Amino acid sequence: MFYDYRTNVDLYPDFQEFFRTHQPPTLIVWGENDHIFPAEGASPYLRDLPNAEMHLIDAGHFILESHGPEVAGLIRSFLADSLTN
Repeated sequence: MFYDYRTNVDLYPDFQEFFRTHQPPTLIVWGENDHIFPAEGASPYLRDLPNAEMHLIDAGHFILESHGPEVAGLIRSFLADSLTN
């Protein structure tokens, strides 16, 4: 998994261009205490996706394991709002 991740970095400009061009509805849920992908990595997405919904949660990298019900609630709410607009 870590080996493949390093190859994704070269694709970031393509992802960013897609986000800027298409503005897909986006939910960002990030662990404030994630030591693998620090919380500072969440905010830059808002440059390309200014309408994104972002939540920083007091969690680490395995946010679904530690805060699954909370994240599921955010996903349900986001989908309900996104699918009706």
